[in-house]
Amino acid sequence: MKLITAIIKPFKLDEVRESLSELGVAGVTVTEVKGFGRQKGHTELYRGAEYVVDFLPKVKVEIALPDDLVESAVEAILLAAKTGKIGDGKVFVTPLEDATRIRTGESGEEAI
Repeated sequence: MKLITAIIKPFKLDEVRESLSELGVAGVTVTEVKGFGRQKGHTELYRGAEYVVDFLPKVKVEIALPDDLVESAVEAILLAAKTGKIGDGKVFVTPLEDATRIRTGESGEEAI
């Protein structure tokens, strides 16, 4: 099992969700986050004053998947989230040792 963590632009969330649904991915956790990478924020003008926005709004999408779905899910995220501009985000894949469904006590791949 693997845990896919994708940091994407907020307006791309619906496209990513639809792409994952087409693959049959059932469980997705979404969190609104802020951060910066190479783009290091930007400046904005508010009531005539310029200020720096260091942390940009992003969305973190987390998905626990069996190994056989990981590659296709990553490809679906990459295609759906890409704008071709700086700040598109990143996708991380990490090993997932175990998972347990609280309601039934199922564990491993049966839990996801």
